[in-house]
Amino acid sequence: MSAIDPVRLTADLIRCPSVTPEEGGALHLLEALLCEAGFACTRVDRGGISNLFARWGDKGHVRSFGFNGHTDVVPLGDETAWTMPPFGAEVRDGVMYGRGATDMKSGVAAFAAAAIDFVTQTPPDGAVILTITGDEEGDAIDGTTALLDHMQTTGEKMDVCLVGEPTCPNIMGEMIKIGRRGSMTTWFTVTGKQGHSAYPHRANNPLNAMARLMDRLASHPLDQGTAHFDASTLAVVTIDTGNPATNMIPAQARSTVNIRFNDSHSGASLTAWLQQEADSVAAEFGVEIDLKTQISGESFITPPGALSDLVSAAVQAETGVTPELSTTGGTSDARFVKNHCPVVEFGLVGKTMHQVDENVPVAQIKQLKSIYTRILKDYFT
Repeated sequence: MSAIDPVRLTADLIRCPSVTPEEGGALHLLEALLCEAGFACTRVDRGGISNLFARWGDKGHVRSFGFNGHTDVVPLGDETAWTMPPFGAEVRDGVMYGRGATDMKSGVAAFAAAAIDFVTQTPPDGAVILTITGDEEGDAIDGTTALLDHMQTTGEKMDVCLVGEPTCPNIMGEMIKIGRRGSMTTWFTVTGKQGHSAYPHRANNPLNAMARLMDRLASHPLDQGTAHFDASTLAVVTIDTGNPATNMIPAQARSTVNIRFNDSHSGASLTAWLQQEADSVAAEFGVEIDLKTQISGESFITPPGALSDLVSAAVQAETGVTPELSTTGGTSDARFVKNHCPVVEFGLVGKTMHQVDENVPVAQIKQLKSIYTRILKDYFT
């Protein structure tokens, strides 16, 4: 089997219109390619979401290296604002354009190409596992979690895993993610008493209580940061009453806050704090305050060690850049993988991800395949 061109594979994947939750042909393409290379492939579809599990080597091998990624992409936004075809994968001046070019069809193409070439050219004493989902950009309920559930049920195991998300802010090779902050969103509803704005003493304005509560939450420093994390943050993202009248005090007000938290908190501890603050303000103003919380992921850290050293050495050898070990940014599917095995993330420069005219330098795709190939060689040597 001839070497896999990661640039061509990236283009083929971009041409698959796989906007979450549509599969768009991307996983079919990868499954065919991996099967041809000797990988045992299993579709792990769940809840209308398409997922692919692929393993080269026996299940009983003493060690296995895993890659994780996604082929689904975010919507185009204003398609008329694109100057290049969003699913065209056209190359101009050494740069490939298209939705998913950065996040993260290039990453999937690079690790699939590296894995195929590695096992066919220098078969290792071990297993190489690829877990690829179509639900990272969506609710992420039936994506990587479905793959991990499948692995637990069937006795599959990754000893370590690398998630191929774009991790570098500006320069190829400058950052590896060894953890992620937790993320949670809470919706508040304050119920008072509706009335005429000329007679406020006959009403109980929920906005007064909401303003007090939001100020208390936003003004409270959650922490000062920890050894591997910046300080946690709380953002008030909306306050709304839906009241079009200027002479009426509304009966209800609603707000939403989003918290990105480090390893000094848990979703449960922060939920308890939010409830305590809400109860205090409710008692002070004589209103009812209900809240609903969704925890998207807990914070986690893969302590610096063998895995981060392995990836760092490969990155430095291929780019000449010594990567920073970081926990910045939003969430990724590494938050699920960390329950299965040690996990880090490394990928391309992510400056254009989710943007109009998303793009990736062709040279970076080739470089990323070289980095992943070196990681595999060094791991199994």
